[in-house]
Amino acid sequence: MSPVAITLSLLLFSIVMFVWEKIPLAATAMIVCIVLVVTGIFDVKTAFAGFINQNVILFVAMFVVGGALFETGVTDKIGGIVTRYARSEKQLIVIIMLVCGLLSGFLSNTGTAAVLIPVVIGAAIKSGYAQSRLLMPLAFASALGGNLSLIGSPGNLIAQSALEQVGQRFGFFEYAKLGIPMLLCGILYFLTIGYKLLPAKSASSKANADNGRKISCPKYKQVIAVLVLVFTVLGMIFENIIGLPIAIIGSIGALFLVITGVITEKQAYQSIDSQTIFLFGGTLALAKALETTGAGEIMARFVIDLLGQQASPFLLLSSVLVISCALTNFMSNTATAALLMPIGLSIANSMGADPRAVLMAIVVGCSCAYATPVGTPANMMIFSAGGYRFMDYVRVGLPLIIISIIVSFILLPIFFPFYP
Repeated sequence: MSPVAITLSLLLFSIVMFVWEKIPLAATAMIVCIVLVVTGIFDVKTAFAGFINQNVILFVAMFVVGGALFETGVTDKIGGIVTRYARSEKQLIVIIMLVCGLLSGFLSNTGTAAVLIPVVIGAAIKSGYAQSRLLMPLAFASALGGNLSLIGSPGNLIAQSALEQVGQRFGFFEYAKLGIPMLLCGILYFLTIGYKLLPAKSASSKANADNGRKISCPKYKQVIAVLVLVFTVLGMIFENIIGLPIAIIGSIGALFLVITGVITEKQAYQSIDSQTIFLFGGTLALAKALETTGAGEIMARFVIDLLGQQASPFLLLSSVLVISCALTNFMSNTATAALLMPIGLSIANSMGADPRAVLMAIVVGCSCAYATPVGTPANMMIFSAGGYRFMDYVRVGLPLIIISIIVSFILLPIFFPFYP
Protein backbone atom coordinates (compact mmCIF):
# COMPACT_ATOMS: atom_id res chain seq x y z
CA MET A 1 0.00 0.00 0.00
CA SER A 2 1.10 3.55 -0.68
CA PRO A 3 1.72 5.97 2.22
CA VAL A 4 -1.44 7.88 1.24
CA ALA A 5 -3.57 4.71 1.32
CA ILE A 6 -2.12 3.66 4.68
CA THR A 7 -2.73 7.12 6.16
CA LEU A 8 -6.33 7.27 4.94
CA SER A 9 -6.89 3.72 6.26
CA LEU A 10 -5.55 4.78 9.66
CA LEU A 11 -7.83 7.83 9.62
CA LEU A 12 -10.84 5.57 8.96
CA PHE A 13 -9.66 3.13 11.64
CA SER A 14 -9.30 5.97 14.17
CA ILE A 15 -12.77 7.34 13.45
CA VAL A 16 -14.36 3.89 13.83
CA MET A 17 -12.46 3.09 17.05
CA PHE A 18 -13.09 6.53 18.56
CA VAL A 19 -16.83 6.16 17.95
CA TRP A 20 -16.95 2.49 19.00
CA GLU A 21 -14.83 3.06 22.16
CA LYS A 22 -14.31 -0.66 22.78
CA ILE A 23 -10.67 0.07 23.55
CA PRO A 24 -9.39 3.24 25.27
CA LEU A 25 -9.01 6.24 22.97
CA ALA A 26 -5.39 6.66 24.06
CA ALA A 27 -4.70 3.04 23.05
CA THR A 28 -6.16 3.74 19.58
CA ALA A 29 -3.87 6.75 19.24
CA MET A 30 -0.83 4.66 20.23
CA ILE A 31 -1.78 1.93 17.69
CA VAL A 32 -1.75 4.61 14.98
CA CYS A 33 1.72 5.77 16.09
CA ILE A 34 3.12 2.23 16.02
CA VAL A 35 1.57 1.38 12.62
CA LEU A 36 3.07 4.54 11.12
CA VAL A 37 6.50 3.32 12.28
CA VAL A 38 6.00 -0.34 11.27
CA THR A 39 4.84 0.64 7.76
CA GLY A 40 7.84 2.94 7.32
CA ILE A 41 5.86 6.14 6.88
CA PHE A 42 7.62 7.69 9.89
CA ASP A 43 10.67 6.81 11.92
CA VAL A 44 10.25 6.43 15.69
CA LYS A 45 11.40 9.99 16.40
CA THR A 46 8.89 11.55 13.99
CA ALA A 47 5.97 9.30 14.99
CA PHE A 48 6.36 10.09 18.69
CA ALA A 49 7.39 13.75 18.27
CA GLY A 50 3.90 14.75 19.42
CA PHE A 51 4.84 13.86 22.98
CA ILE A 52 7.34 16.72 23.12
CA ASN A 53 4.99 19.11 21.32
CA GLN A 54 4.74 22.58 22.88
CA ASN A 55 1.06 22.03 23.66
CA VAL A 56 1.86 18.82 25.56
CA ILE A 57 4.41 20.72 27.67
CA LEU A 58 1.76 23.39 28.32
CA PHE A 59 -0.77 20.68 29.26
CA VAL A 60 1.60 19.18 31.85
CA ALA A 61 2.48 22.60 33.30
CA MET A 62 -1.12 23.76 33.58
CA PHE A 63 -2.25 20.43 35.04
CA VAL A 64 0.26 21.08 37.85
CA VAL A 65 -0.88 24.70 38.28
CA GLY A 66 -4.49 23.52 38.33
CA GLY A 67 -3.59 20.79 40.79
CA ALA A 68 -2.05 23.38 43.12
CA LEU A 69 -5.21 25.50 42.93
CA PHE A 70 -7.26 22.43 43.91
CA GLU A 71 -4.91 21.25 46.66
CA THR A 72 -4.83 24.68 48.31
CA GLY A 73 -8.60 25.17 48.06
CA VAL A 74 -8.24 28.24 45.82
CA THR A 75 -10.60 26.84 43.17
CA ASP A 76 -13.32 26.59 45.81
CA LYS A 77 -12.89 30.28 46.69
CA ILE A 78 -12.73 31.41 43.05
CA GLY A 79 -15.77 29.28 42.31
CA GLY A 80 -17.60 31.04 45.13
CA ILE A 81 -16.83 34.44 43.62
CA VAL A 82 -17.94 33.37 40.14
CA THR A 83 -21.18 31.77 41.33
CA ARG A 84 -22.03 34.92 43.29
CA TYR A 85 -22.69 36.63 39.94
CA ALA A 86 -24.37 33.65 38.28
CA ARG A 87 -27.72 32.70 39.79
CA SER A 88 -28.34 29.79 37.42
CA GLU A 89 -26.45 27.26 35.34
CA LYS A 90 -27.34 29.12 32.13
CA GLN A 91 -26.00 32.40 33.52
CA LEU A 92 -22.79 30.61 34.49
CA ILE A 93 -22.43 29.23 30.94
CA VAL A 94 -22.88 32.74 29.49
CA ILE A 95 -20.22 34.21 31.82
CA ILE A 96 -17.77 31.38 31.05
CA MET A 97 -18.23 31.67 27.28
CA LEU A 98 -18.02 35.46 27.20
CA VAL A 99 -14.86 35.59 29.33
CA CYS A 100 -13.16 32.74 27.46
CA GLY A 101 -14.27 33.95 24.02
CA LEU A 102 -13.06 37.52 24.57
CA LEU A 103 -9.71 36.41 26.04
CA SER A 104 -9.19 33.94 23.18
CA GLY A 105 -9.57 36.77 20.71
CA PHE A 106 -6.25 38.21 21.88
CA LEU A 107 -4.46 35.34 23.67
CA SER A 108 -3.62 31.76 22.78
CA ASN A 109 -6.83 29.69 22.63
CA THR A 110 -5.06 26.80 24.34
CA GLY A 111 -3.52 29.02 27.01
CA THR A 112 -6.85 30.70 27.75
CA ALA A 113 -8.60 27.36 28.18
CA ALA A 114 -5.72 25.98 30.28
CA VAL A 115 -5.93 28.89 32.72
CA LEU A 116 -9.73 28.88 32.97
CA ILE A 117 -10.31 25.10 33.32
CA PRO A 118 -9.47 24.97 37.06
CA VAL A 119 -11.54 28.11 37.64
CA VAL A 120 -14.56 26.57 35.88
CA ILE A 121 -14.19 23.29 37.78
CA GLY A 122 -14.05 25.30 41.00
CA ALA A 123 -17.23 27.12 40.01
CA ALA A 124 -18.90 23.78 39.25
CA ILE A 125 -17.88 22.35 42.63
CA LYS A 126 -19.07 25.42 44.52
CA SER A 127 -22.37 25.70 42.65
CA GLY A 128 -23.13 21.98 42.58
CA TYR A 129 -23.46 21.89 38.79
CA ALA A 130 -21.91 19.04 36.80
CA GLN A 131 -18.54 20.22 35.47
CA SER A 132 -19.21 18.27 32.27
CA ARG A 133 -21.94 20.82 31.49
CA LEU A 134 -19.57 23.77 31.91
CA LEU A 135 -16.25 22.58 30.46
CA MET A 136 -17.51 21.91 26.93
CA PRO A 137 -18.91 25.46 26.49
CA LEU A 138 -15.53 26.72 27.75
CA ALA A 139 -13.54 24.71 25.19
CA PHE A 140 -15.83 25.64 22.30
CA ALA A 141 -15.79 29.32 23.30
CA SER A 142 -11.98 29.32 23.09
CA ALA A 143 -12.28 28.25 19.43
CA LEU A 144 -15.12 30.68 18.67
CA GLY A 145 -13.20 33.57 20.22
CA GLY A 146 -10.20 32.90 17.99
CA ASN A 147 -12.05 34.62 15.14
CA LEU A 148 -12.33 37.98 16.90
CA SER A 149 -8.98 39.41 15.76
CA LEU A 150 -5.98 38.86 13.51
CA ILE A 151 -3.97 37.38 16.40
CA GLY A 152 -6.85 35.25 17.73
CA SER A 153 -5.49 32.04 16.22
CA PRO A 154 -2.50 30.94 14.10
CA GLY A 155 -4.87 30.16 11.20
CA ASN A 156 -5.80 33.85 10.99
CA LEU A 157 -2.14 34.82 10.57
CA ILE A 158 -1.61 32.09 7.96
CA ALA A 159 -4.55 33.51 5.98
CA GLN A 160 -3.02 36.98 6.27
CA SER A 161 0.33 35.72 4.94
CA ALA A 162 -1.38 33.94 2.05
CA LEU A 163 -3.42 37.04 1.18
CA GLU A 164 -0.31 39.24 1.19
CA GLN A 165 1.03 37.10 -1.67
CA VAL A 166 -1.64 38.64 -3.92
CA GLY A 167 -1.17 42.16 -2.57
CA GLN A 168 -4.14 42.25 -0.16
CA ARG A 169 -4.56 42.21 3.63
CA PHE A 170 -7.18 41.61 6.31
CA GLY A 171 -7.72 44.36 8.90
CA PHE A 172 -6.89 43.57 12.54
CA PHE A 173 -10.57 43.28 13.55
CA GLU A 174 -11.92 42.26 10.14
CA TYR A 175 -12.31 38.66 11.31
CA ALA A 176 -14.72 39.94 13.97
CA LYS A 177 -17.34 40.63 11.28
CA LEU A 178 -17.97 36.89 11.40
CA GLY A 179 -16.34 36.14 14.76
CA ILE A 180 -18.68 38.21 16.95
CA PRO A 181 -21.94 36.86 15.42
CA MET A 182 -20.57 33.30 15.60
CA LEU A 183 -19.60 33.69 19.27
CA LEU A 184 -23.04 35.10 20.09
CA CYS A 185 -24.73 32.29 18.14
CA GLY A 186 -22.57 29.81 20.04
CA ILE A 187 -23.75 31.27 23.35
CA LEU A 188 -27.39 31.19 22.20
CA TYR A 189 -26.88 27.58 21.10
CA PHE A 190 -25.72 26.56 24.58
CA LEU A 191 -28.67 28.37 26.14
CA THR A 192 -31.15 26.45 23.97
CA ILE A 193 -30.42 23.31 21.93
CA GLY A 194 -26.91 22.76 23.28
CA TYR A 195 -28.11 23.10 26.87
CA LYS A 196 -30.31 20.03 26.40
CA LEU A 197 -27.50 18.07 24.70
CA LEU A 198 -24.76 18.75 27.25
CA PRO A 199 -23.91 15.54 29.16
CA ALA A 200 -24.53 15.57 32.92
CA LYS A 201 -21.77 13.56 34.55
CA SER A 202 -22.05 14.64 38.17
CA ALA A 203 -20.00 11.87 39.74
CA SER A 204 -16.63 13.51 39.07
CA SER A 205 -17.94 16.84 40.36
CA LYS A 206 -18.97 15.22 43.63
CA ALA A 207 -15.61 13.56 43.96
CA ASN A 208 -13.83 16.84 43.44
CA ALA A 209 -16.19 18.57 45.83
CA ASP A 210 -15.45 16.02 48.53
CA ASN A 211 -11.73 16.45 47.99
CA GLY A 212 -12.09 20.22 48.12
CA ARG A 213 -13.94 20.21 51.47
CA LYS A 214 -11.29 18.08 53.23
CA ILE A 215 -8.44 20.46 52.38
CA SER A 216 -6.90 22.55 55.15
CA CYS A 217 -4.15 24.71 53.75
CA PRO A 218 -1.93 27.53 55.09
CA LYS A 219 -2.86 30.97 53.82
CA TYR A 220 0.56 31.63 52.28
CA LYS A 221 0.22 28.62 49.97
CA GLN A 222 -3.09 29.92 48.70
CA VAL A 223 -1.53 33.35 48.07
CA ILE A 224 1.38 31.82 46.14
CA ALA A 225 -0.98 29.66 44.05
CA VAL A 226 -3.09 32.70 43.11
CA LEU A 227 0.00 34.79 42.30
CA VAL A 228 1.38 32.03 40.05
CA LEU A 229 -1.97 31.90 38.20
CA VAL A 230 -2.01 35.71 37.80
CA PHE A 231 1.60 35.89 36.61
CA THR A 232 1.00 32.99 34.21
CA VAL A 233 -1.92 34.89 32.66
CA LEU A 234 0.16 38.07 32.45
CA GLY A 235 3.00 36.08 30.90
CA MET A 236 0.64 34.81 28.22
CA ILE A 237 -0.67 38.33 27.56
CA PHE A 238 2.84 39.75 27.17
CA GLU A 239 4.33 36.65 25.55
CA ASN A 240 5.88 38.57 22.64
CA ILE A 241 7.41 41.21 24.91
CA ILE A 242 8.87 38.64 27.33
CA GLY A 243 10.13 36.50 24.48
CA LEU A 244 9.19 33.17 26.05
CA PRO A 245 6.67 30.63 24.68
CA ILE A 246 3.55 30.14 26.82
CA ALA A 247 4.59 26.52 27.46
CA ILE A 248 7.78 27.75 29.17
CA ILE A 249 5.87 30.42 31.09
CA GLY A 250 3.49 27.75 32.38
CA SER A 251 6.41 25.43 33.22
CA ILE A 252 8.12 28.16 35.28
CA GLY A 253 4.91 28.59 37.28
CA ALA A 254 4.53 24.84 37.81
CA LEU A 255 8.16 24.44 38.94
CA PHE A 256 7.85 27.39 41.31
CA LEU A 257 4.82 25.78 42.97
CA VAL A 258 6.74 22.53 43.55
CA ILE A 259 9.96 24.22 44.71
CA THR A 260 8.12 26.41 47.23
CA GLY A 261 6.21 23.42 48.59
CA VAL A 262 2.77 24.70 47.63
CA ILE A 263 2.21 21.32 46.00
CA THR A 264 4.30 18.20 46.68
CA GLU A 265 6.12 16.35 43.93
CA LYS A 266 3.72 13.41 44.34
CA GLN A 267 0.68 15.68 44.11
CA ALA A 268 2.16 17.32 40.99
CA TYR A 269 2.55 13.94 39.30
CA GLN A 270 -0.97 12.90 40.32
CA SER A 271 -2.46 16.09 38.84
CA ILE A 272 -1.09 15.29 35.35
CA ASP A 273 -3.73 13.57 33.23
CA SER A 274 -1.77 10.89 31.35
CA GLN A 275 -4.78 9.91 29.21
CA THR A 276 -4.87 13.39 27.71
CA ILE A 277 -1.12 13.34 27.05
CA PHE A 278 -1.18 9.95 25.31
CA LEU A 279 -4.28 10.73 23.27
CA PHE A 280 -3.04 14.14 22.13
CA GLY A 281 0.53 13.03 21.45
CA GLY A 282 -0.68 9.97 19.53
CA THR A 283 -3.20 11.76 17.33
CA LEU A 284 -0.64 14.39 16.37
CA ALA A 285 1.21 11.62 14.49
CA LEU A 286 -1.89 10.93 12.37
CA ALA A 287 -2.36 14.66 11.74
CA LYS A 288 1.28 14.91 10.67
CA ALA A 289 0.85 11.91 8.36
CA LEU A 290 -2.18 13.50 6.68
CA GLU A 291 -0.04 16.58 6.09
CA THR A 292 3.29 15.04 5.00
CA THR A 293 1.98 12.19 2.84
CA GLY A 294 -0.30 14.57 0.98
CA ALA A 295 -3.41 12.60 1.96
CA GLY A 296 -5.16 15.69 3.30
CA GLU A 297 -4.39 17.69 0.17
CA ILE A 298 -5.56 14.83 -2.08
CA MET A 299 -8.89 14.71 -0.21
CA ALA A 300 -9.34 18.47 -0.56
CA ARG A 301 -8.36 18.65 -4.23
CA PHE A 302 -10.57 15.66 -5.08
CA VAL A 303 -13.64 17.50 -3.80
CA ILE A 304 -12.62 20.76 -5.49
CA ASP A 305 -12.04 18.99 -8.82
CA LEU A 306 -15.55 17.54 -8.63
CA LEU A 307 -16.93 21.07 -8.64
CA GLY A 308 -15.37 21.99 -11.97
CA GLN A 309 -14.35 25.47 -13.12
CA GLN A 310 -17.88 26.89 -13.36
CA ALA A 311 -19.13 26.11 -9.85
CA SER A 312 -21.65 28.51 -8.32
CA PRO A 313 -20.57 30.68 -5.37
CA PHE A 314 -22.94 28.73 -3.10
CA LEU A 315 -21.41 25.39 -4.12
CA LEU A 316 -17.89 26.77 -3.80
CA LEU A 317 -18.60 28.18 -0.34
CA SER A 318 -20.23 24.92 0.77
CA SER A 319 -17.29 22.84 -0.39
CA VAL A 320 -14.61 25.05 1.18
CA LEU A 321 -16.42 25.11 4.52
CA VAL A 322 -17.16 21.37 4.59
CA ILE A 323 -13.59 20.39 3.62
CA SER A 324 -12.00 22.66 6.23
CA CYS A 325 -14.50 21.59 8.92
CA ALA A 326 -13.89 17.90 8.22
CA LEU A 327 -10.09 18.14 8.22
CA THR A 328 -9.80 20.42 11.25
CA ASN A 329 -11.58 17.91 13.47
CA PHE A 330 -8.77 15.40 12.92
CA MET A 331 -5.80 17.61 12.04
CA SER A 332 -4.27 20.55 13.83
CA ASN A 333 -6.23 23.73 13.04
CA THR A 334 -2.95 25.39 12.10
CA ALA A 335 -1.92 22.51 9.82
CA THR A 336 -5.37 22.50 8.20
CA ALA A 337 -5.12 26.22 7.51
CA ALA A 338 -1.58 25.89 6.16
CA LEU A 339 -2.72 23.02 3.91
CA LEU A 340 -5.84 24.71 2.53
CA MET A 341 -4.69 28.33 2.11
CA PRO A 342 -2.60 27.66 -1.05
CA ILE A 343 -5.44 25.55 -2.45
CA GLY A 344 -7.85 28.39 -1.64
CA LEU A 345 -5.70 30.91 -3.52
CA SER A 346 -5.52 28.67 -6.59
CA ILE A 347 -9.32 28.18 -6.47
CA ALA A 348 -9.88 31.94 -6.29
CA ASN A 349 -7.45 32.54 -9.16
CA SER A 350 -8.88 29.85 -11.45
CA MET A 351 -12.52 30.84 -10.84
CA GLY A 352 -11.99 34.59 -10.73
CA ALA A 353 -13.29 34.78 -7.14
CA ASP A 354 -12.15 37.25 -4.48
CA PRO A 355 -9.32 35.53 -2.52
CA ARG A 356 -10.43 37.33 0.65
CA ALA A 357 -13.77 35.51 0.54
CA VAL A 358 -12.23 32.06 -0.09
CA LEU A 359 -9.58 32.45 2.62
CA MET A 360 -12.09 33.79 5.14
CA ALA A 361 -14.30 30.75 4.49
CA ILE A 362 -11.31 28.50 5.20
CA VAL A 363 -10.52 30.41 8.43
CA VAL A 364 -14.10 29.96 9.62
CA GLY A 365 -14.11 26.28 8.70
CA CYS A 366 -10.79 25.66 10.46
CA SER A 367 -12.23 27.04 13.71
CA CYS A 368 -15.16 24.58 13.69
CA ALA A 369 -13.30 21.80 15.52
CA TYR A 370 -16.14 20.88 17.86
CA ALA A 371 -17.05 17.32 16.83
CA THR A 372 -14.06 15.38 18.22
CA PRO A 373 -11.94 15.49 21.38
CA VAL A 374 -8.82 15.74 19.20
CA GLY A 375 -10.11 18.74 17.25
CA THR A 376 -8.34 21.30 19.45
CA PRO A 377 -5.97 21.15 22.43
CA ALA A 378 -8.74 22.71 24.56
CA ASN A 379 -11.12 19.86 23.62
CA MET A 380 -8.43 17.43 24.68
CA MET A 381 -7.70 19.15 27.99
CA ILE A 382 -11.31 18.85 29.18
CA PHE A 383 -11.76 15.25 27.99
CA SER A 384 -10.91 13.50 31.26
CA ALA A 385 -11.92 16.34 33.58
CA GLY A 386 -15.44 16.29 32.12
CA GLY A 387 -15.64 12.50 31.99
CA TYR A 388 -16.60 12.75 28.33
CA ARG A 389 -16.92 10.07 25.67
CA PHE A 390 -16.14 10.56 21.98
CA MET A 391 -19.82 10.66 21.04
CA ASP A 392 -20.47 13.49 23.54
CA TYR A 393 -18.41 15.76 21.28
CA VAL A 394 -20.25 14.56 18.19
CA ARG A 395 -23.66 15.02 19.83
CA VAL A 396 -22.95 18.55 21.10
CA GLY A 397 -20.42 19.74 18.52
CA LEU A 398 -22.03 18.68 15.25
CA PRO A 399 -25.13 20.93 15.62
CA LEU A 400 -22.81 23.85 16.47
CA ILE A 401 -20.80 23.18 13.30
CA ILE A 402 -24.03 23.21 11.27
CA ILE A 403 -25.10 26.49 12.91
CA SER A 404 -21.66 28.00 12.23
CA ILE A 405 -21.89 27.00 8.56
CA ILE A 406 -25.39 28.51 8.28
CA VAL A 407 -24.18 31.77 9.86
CA SER A 408 -21.26 31.77 7.42
CA PHE A 409 -23.61 31.27 4.47
CA ILE A 410 -25.52 34.36 5.56
CA LEU A 411 -22.65 36.66 6.51
CA LEU A 412 -19.83 35.74 4.11
CA PRO A 413 -21.69 36.94 0.96
CA ILE A 414 -22.50 40.20 2.79
CA PHE A 415 -19.04 41.05 4.15
CA PHE A 416 -16.85 39.02 1.78
CA PRO A 417 -18.69 38.35 -1.52
CA PHE A 418 -17.04 35.76 -3.77
CA TYR A 419 -17.61 37.89 -6.85
CA PRO A 420 -17.64 41.57 -5.73
